[in-house]
Amino acid sequence: MSASSLFSAAHFLALALNSRIVPTLITNDPRSMMNNAFRRARTMHPPAARRPRPAELLTNLRADLPASLVVFLVALPLCVGIAVASGVPAELGIVTGIVGGLITGLLPGSSLQVSGPAAGLTVITLELVQQHGLASLGPVVLAAGLLQIGFGVARIGRWFQAISTSVVQGMLAGIGLVLIASQLYSATDSAPPGSARENLAGLPELLGSLLSQPAALAAIAVAGLTLLVMVGWDRIPRAARLVPGSLVAIVIVVVLTILSGLPVKRLSVGTLTDTLHPPGAAEFGALLDGTLLGAALVFALIASAESLFSATAVDRLHGGRPTRYNAELLAQGAGNTVCGALGALPMTAVIVRSAANVEAGARTRASRVLHGGWLLLFVVAIPQVLSLVPVAALAALLLRAGWKLLAPATVARMWRDDRGEAVVLTITVIGIAVTTLFEGVLIGIIAAIVKCAWELSHLHIHVTHESGRLRVQLSGHATFLRVPRLNHALETLPQHDTVHLDATRLAHFDRASRDAVHAWRQRQKSLGRQVIVDEGDSARAEAAQGAPVGGPSSPAGASRR
Repeated sequence: MSASSLFSAAHFLALALNSRIVPTLITNDPRSMMNNAFRRARTMHPPAARRPRPAELLTNLRADLPASLVVFLVALPLCVGIAVASGVPAELGIVTGIVGGLITGLLPGSSLQVSGPAAGLTVITLELVQQHGLASLGPVVLAAGLLQIGFGVARIGRWFQAISTSVVQGMLAGIGLVLIASQLYSATDSAPPGSARENLAGLPELLGSLLSQPAALAAIAVAGLTLLVMVGWDRIPRAARLVPGSLVAIVIVVVLTILSGLPVKRLSVGTLTDTLHPPGAAEFGALLDGTLLGAALVFALIASAESLFSATAVDRLHGGRPTRYNAELLAQGAGNTVCGALGALPMTAVIVRSAANVEAGARTRASRVLHGGWLLLFVVAIPQVLSLVPVAALAALLLRAGWKLLAPATVARMWRDDRGEAVVLTITVIGIAVTTLFEGVLIGIIAAIVKCAWELSHLHIHVTHESGRLRVQLSGHATFLRVPRLNHALETLPQHDTVHLDATRLAHFDRASRDAVHAWRQRQKSLGRQVIVDEGDSARAEAAQGAPVGGPSSPAGASRR
């Protein structure tokens, strides 16, 4: 199948999803088709807006056209750099940017969010290509896109918000750390050893070998100059920054390396038709391998989470309509399905491009569609310009992107505000660095659950003597996890004829803890001691739900024996 026919099929898929044709074709019953259409129109579409007048369309185009050029200039070096970092030809990164504009950009969801290849997926993409070859990328990305469409149809977009902030920040920081470790090698025109752990372990050897390699020093100079230009560009007044700093840095470095004749590696560029290799039946058959299906699930989950987190951030930047999360998942899934069919990189919504789009004054989704058109024009008309770009300059671009993902200031602020959350973040980062991205995130989620369980089960026991009796004050959360400590505290109380156990300050008093208190009270009663248990409102609330309070026959409220 040719690339043009794939793009035509992709365009039809975009229109079908946009008009909700696809969901109504899944049944042969005309009545069901009509009911489905009306139901989805009510639940997935907002009230119809009036048709813009020609004057409004012209006003919007005047804002969207220059914004699309700004986004194009931001996206171009990022598409190329992310493709190189992912171990695939540079053209595939641009193809993903084109699909993000022309396909995903047409679909509803978030009107100003821009999609394309993202630094957050470079680590797992590189691992996939290294272990299974470039031919495996297309089927995995296509399967991930279909999973995302399934997420959207199942309307689970909001569930992606139910993830601990520390795990999300830890995932981004871990990706940033791994990205920095790999690009430090590219910044010296050296090949990274392999996995994230090997890259980190090999850094001392890399630093030790720099002085004996003149070519490496030239590459470091190029990378350093690129970073200096980007950082310096951000410090000049906003009104003077007509083009992105990354593009300015790349242009300056290209000119200087050509004039000076520095011996640095440059991008290897081919034609688009030579680069695109749509997967065939044999490649799709490889999906029967559980490893590749697992990779598709990882791609789908991470791409969905990153896109929806980006959408939340972009919504805060403008006063327009908020993102519809399920529709955005459908759009991202359609885009990744097309990227997979073309054998290109996976896509997500990218906060850097989206923020540039908003700041440039974009009003409608036309700006992101046009940016895809500019990328297509570039890759068709003048792709050989990319062969002038030093690899070290792109490495510098990604080093800065990795530093932003690592976000040391955010980590330090989290440590000051909540050290428990900071510990979960640190565990997630270490897990990603020493294992894989998926395993590291799972480790972080487990750590977050353990932290939550610990906080929810924290029990305070305070013992005092007052008015001739022993008073035991319980506060916090009395759960089954704290039954051993509760039993030990009760059994080791000083001997006293009257004990008052006050549980009114407990935020939670579960059945296991209540049964432990009841059993202890029964033992004390058999020894001839008086025990007063005051459970207060927590007991009355559970009694109203049918839970026994103070034993099978005790009334709600305080129970005395």
